[in-house]
Amino acid sequence: MRTRPTLTWSPSGPPLPRTSDLTEVVPLVRRGGVLVLSGAGLSTESGIPDYRGEGGSLRRHTPMTYEEFTTSAAGRQRYWARSHVGWRTIARAHPNAGHHAVTRLGSRLCGVITQNVDGLHQAAGTEDVVELHGGLDRVICLGCGLLSPRGELDRRLREANPDFAATTDEINPDGDVSLPEEEVRGFVVVDCLSCGGVLKPDVVFFGENVPRPRVEQCYDLVDNAKSLLVLGSSLTVMSGLRFVRRAAGAGLPVAIINRGETRGDQFATVRVDLPLGRSLTELADVVLQSGNGHLPGR
Repeated sequence: MRTRPTLTWSPSGPPLPRTSDLTEVVPLVRRGGVLVLSGAGLSTESGIPDYRGEGGSLRRHTPMTYEEFTTSAAGRQRYWARSHVGWRTIARAHPNAGHHAVTRLGSRLCGVITQNVDGLHQAAGTEDVVELHGGLDRVICLGCGLLSPRGELDRRLREANPDFAATTDEINPDGDVSLPEEEVRGFVVVDCLSCGGVLKPDVVFFGENVPRPRVEQCYDLVDNAKSLLVLGSSLTVMSGLRFVRRAAGAGLPVAIINRGETRGDQFATVRVDLPLGRSLTELADVVLQSGNGHLPGR
C-alpha cells in the first residue's frame, strides 16, 4: 500500500516561541547521546535548495511521485532527462560548514538520520549515517533489485543521448530540475543491464514508503538517544516527524534549529531560528571548547 504524498503543511494558530540563542542547546549536546535528524535546510548553503523555505523548490516544482514513475513511461523519460542534468550539480556539491560541524560533534552523537539524498554528511566525514530517503549516488533496478553506481548510469545516459545539451541552474533537493517539454521528448532512457528492467534512483519518492527495516533502525536510534537535535527540516512529512513524536513521547529533550516554523514545533523543548552553517560551527566550538566561545544571539 502506498501513502498519499504530503507536499505542503499549513500551521494553525499563532507561531510557537522561537529564539535566536543556542544557550539551551549547549548542555544537551555536551552531555552526549545526541541523535541528529537533518533535513534539506542543512544543504542550502551547499547550493541545493530546500523544499519549503523562502526559495524552496515546491514554489516552482512538483516532485516526481512513485505512482507516476512506475506507471508512466513518459513520466520516467521526463524524470531521467531532468535528473540527468541535475546530477551534475549534486555530484559537484561540497559539504558546508553545517555538515562539517556535525562531523566535529561526532563524539557527542549517538547517530545521524538524514532526510537528504545528497550524501553530503558522508562527504564531510560523518560515519554511520542512516539515509532515511536513500541516496542519489545509487540506482536500483525495479525488476531484479540490482544496485549500481549513479556514475555508471550517467555514463550510459550520455552515450545514449550524445546530442542532449540541456542546462539549468535551478536544481531541486531531489536532484531534479525544470526543463521545457521540447528538451525532454527525445531523451533516451536506458534499462537495467542485467535484466532489462526499469531503473530508479535508490531514493524514496513522494508517495513511496520508507522500507520498514530502515524505519525500525531509526526508532532504535531514538530509543537509545539522550536527546534529539533536528537540523534544517520543516518536518512536514511523517517520515521525519514520527521520530520527533517518538522522542517527545519518551520524554527526551527535542531541540529544533530551523529557519521558519516546523510541524514539530509543539514537541520541541527548545526551538532555535538561526542559519545553520554559522550557528552549528559556533555550537561545536563551544561544546568542544575551541574558538572564541561566543554563541549566536549572544
